[in-house]
Amino acid sequence: MAIHARATAKYVRTSAQKAGLVLDLIRGRDVNTALATLKFARKAVARDIEKVLRSAIANAQQKDGFGGDVERLMVQACYADQGPSQKRIRPAPMGRAFRVVKRTAHLTVEVTERPEKVSGAGGGSAPKRARGAKPKSRTTTAGAKKTGGRTAKASA
Repeated sequence: MAIHARATAKYVRTSAQKAGLVLDLIRGRDVNTALATLKFARKAVARDIEKVLRSAIANAQQKDGFGGDVERLMVQACYADQGPSQKRIRPAPMGRAFRVVKRTAHLTVEVTERPEKVSGAGGGSAPKRARGAKPKSRTTTAGAKKTGGRTAKASA
């Protein structure tokens, strides 16, 4: 049975939209690749997401039945929900006031153990061809001419 673990950081001082841009980079990757991606991401929220990912990895290690191999963990799901917004007032010209909305987000990262690859016992089938590759053409019978899609007229 695969191990599932989750970690959440609440009230992170960023917008959910900005966090979602970085979370899209790590979704579906193994945890070591995700950590390397976050380390070199040029967004401030990447540091917060890295903390949450490390926490999710630690949560998976504490679960009963964990195999002990962190290499097999992968990011199953990661998302940013919108948190409460703080409303502030900024002075504007002519006695007016502009509203400043300071957004927050709840960051969630879920990791799961990748299943081990099981070698198939029925290896009698032919290997699959690559995507986009054309099937092998059949050889023409001896004496038949290729006419380029037109029918050949018999001369009398």
